[in-house]
Amino acid sequence: MLKNYFKVAFRGLWKNKFSSFINIFGLSIGLSSCLLIGLYIRHELSYDQFQQKGDRIARVIMEYKFDGAFESKAGNFTSTKVAPTFKRVFPEVENAVRMTLYNQPILYKDKFFNEKSIIYADPSFFKMFSFKLLKGDAKTAISEPNEIVFTQTAAKRYFGDEDPIGKLVKVGSDTGVYKVTGLIADCPSNSQIKYDFLVSFSSLHADQEETYWDANYTTYLLLKNEAAIKNLQAKLPAFMKKEMDGKGATINFYLEPFKWIHLHSEYDSFEPNNSITYIYIIGIVGVLILVIACFTYINLSTARSIERAKEVSVRKVIGAGKKQLFWQFIGESALLCSFAVVLSYIFSILALPYFNNLTQRQLESSTFFSVQFIGGSLLIVALVTLLAGSYPALIISGFDPIKGLKGKFKNSASGQLMRNSLIVFQFVISVFLIVSTFIMQNQLYYIQHKKLGFDRDHVLVLPMNQSVADKLDIIKQEFKTDPSVVSISHCFWTPVNILSGFNMRSAAMPENSQLAVNAERIDEDYIKTMGMDIVAGSDLTRQDVKDVSHEKSEDNIFHFILNESAAKALGWTPQQAVGKKMFLDATRPGYVRGVVKDFNFQSMHYAIKPLVLFPDNYGRSLLVKINGADLKKTIAGIRSKWGSLVPSIPFTYRFLDDDYDKLYGSELRLGKVMDVFSAIAIVLACLGLFGLSSYSIQQRMKEVTIRKVLGASVSNLTFVLSKNFLWLSLIAIVIAFPFTWYAMSEWLQGFNYHINIEWWMFVAAGAAVILIVFITVSFQSVKAAFANPIKTLRME
Repeated sequence: MLKNYFKVAFRGLWKNKFSSFINIFGLSIGLSSCLLIGLYIRHELSYDQFQQKGDRIARVIMEYKFDGAFESKAGNFTSTKVAPTFKRVFPEVENAVRMTLYNQPILYKDKFFNEKSIIYADPSFFKMFSFKLLKGDAKTAISEPNEIVFTQTAAKRYFGDEDPIGKLVKVGSDTGVYKVTGLIADCPSNSQIKYDFLVSFSSLHADQEETYWDANYTTYLLLKNEAAIKNLQAKLPAFMKKEMDGKGATINFYLEPFKWIHLHSEYDSFEPNNSITYIYIIGIVGVLILVIACFTYINLSTARSIERAKEVSVRKVIGAGKKQLFWQFIGESALLCSFAVVLSYIFSILALPYFNNLTQRQLESSTFFSVQFIGGSLLIVALVTLLAGSYPALIISGFDPIKGLKGKFKNSASGQLMRNSLIVFQFVISVFLIVSTFIMQNQLYYIQHKKLGFDRDHVLVLPMNQSVADKLDIIKQEFKTDPSVVSISHCFWTPVNILSGFNMRSAAMPENSQLAVNAERIDEDYIKTMGMDIVAGSDLTRQDVKDVSHEKSEDNIFHFILNESAAKALGWTPQQAVGKKMFLDATRPGYVRGVVKDFNFQSMHYAIKPLVLFPDNYGRSLLVKINGADLKKTIAGIRSKWGSLVPSIPFTYRFLDDDYDKLYGSELRLGKVMDVFSAIAIVLACLGLFGLSSYSIQQRMKEVTIRKVLGASVSNLTFVLSKNFLWLSLIAIVIAFPFTWYAMSEWLQGFNYHINIEWWMFVAAGAAVILIVFITVSFQSVKAAFANPIKTLRME
């Protein structure tokens, strides 16, 4: 009997090829979207789950406040003093590790690359984290200065198939010779700690426990048990109050559970974090698309029911019972859903490379065949078969055979209400996604095109170390011989994301009353290179840079450039600030040379804070402003000169606006995902609308014929047949707008600088939806209007 049901079901699907194709295609696209989104969410939720001690690891967050009005967080950066102090003082701490990320060149024989993922770490790194060391001794691999561990991929790049253990490489400069002491497996894609090289922390000569203020390192603690995180957190305020007593400042430390960081922390790790809010949003979008696909299937199946009225009636006359007919159509639904699942897997595998590019992840298709995904797919088949197949099956199997044979079958008002409700719900979802995507894209456009207070376009960022600093004057002279090179400067942090934390005070303020401030090392060409506006005073001079050394010394007299917020924090107008004496930390006394107009030096999520720019002859990056007339030729010329001047440093570059875009990686990913899946939702909704309009128009063919005989035009008939669906779309728009406005208002509040939600955004989106509905329905309406009236009247 079951075999016969499926045989008949297959014949039914084959007989109605076009309708079956639309059904299968729509459902498979919905399922494929759900599979891809599920794969992405599974990956994000699995971050750091491989860390065996992850539940006992916490990251230390530092918050500090000087005796002044301004308060700031230093985020996940702490001093070298934190790890050994906490391990020594608190019994809850089993171990601690300090880490910091460097960009440095690595040279081996004739191979050299400027590496971006070098982590300096304490030897306790291997006791805390579950990264697999393939060769070498975990106890000693990074226990002494100038020891380095390569990942498999990095080792292959430098040594080929040779054993890397014991080989000597140069790190950072010609004098920095390091011994390879280990080979480690590549970092998993779902790890917040990512690196290509591990270097002994003692190589930095930063082991001194002098102060809590040298906040340039990330500290992780391994607690003796999971509960110890809360216990230690409770002890820290009292301990730090005692430590900072009489020092004119307050420091607090907070502990973030390690596995919590990737989706919940506002402070990035060694790669940009994601957001649990965005995971929820993408997950909801996946569910909504699946719901639309199911509703589309219901509407298309119902649209076919009128065409099959005579078939069902004949079956009933020759003895088929309601139950038998019900299971026949359930069998059709199950068969169709099975085809759709198989096709959805094919679509998902084919679309995965594009989806990986969209989400900036390395998701693997093999996960689709895991127990969870296969079980989930089978569950979806069962649910969709019952939920999306039972309603049409009940309607079709309940036909009155007499009316069906006469072609007079009409569905009930309740059935009409159900179908209209489904189409409204589909378009509520579609309108929500369209308007949300539109607002998101406007906000992202605003972020990417807002004037920041400096010019980030056509600025190359080149690596800089001491070798480059020693030849900086010559490099500038040689680069400027190319007329395409406008200006050159250097910096420690690029101007799109300045994170250095300092403190400042005016000479009139007591020593224990200081203000927290961000600060940046620059030279005399920085303001000009970045196109910043000086609102008072003047720029730094070459002599200002020569007057100070890289080593801190109270004998140096500095000249500072403040932003407007820093001048205001010190109680000055920009004009009053010029010439005033101030201190940047205790070791940098000097005078204000000038004040620049406030500019955004961090993410748009944050307001502009006080900033001090001070002279220094050393930085981590070289900024080269070019005119952009012939980028390839200009970069080729710079590459050639670089190779002649600093041959020991590999030439690599990036554009400053790429650094800026990375600040909004999560938002840009979300925007792209919303673009794609909103389009898919609209297509699926239109398929459902296409099916429902086909069903509705077929029921109204007698009316259409009479109107046509009485002289109605094609345009008039099209309007009459489309009017109901246009009303349904208007109802969907009215329902969707309040929810969309609230959701987008909440999302925009996460940005300190954002667009306003304007009325025209909703009008434009609503007009687009109505146009899409009209075009979709008009296809069927025009077809009905041109139909031969004799064929319709012959059925009566």
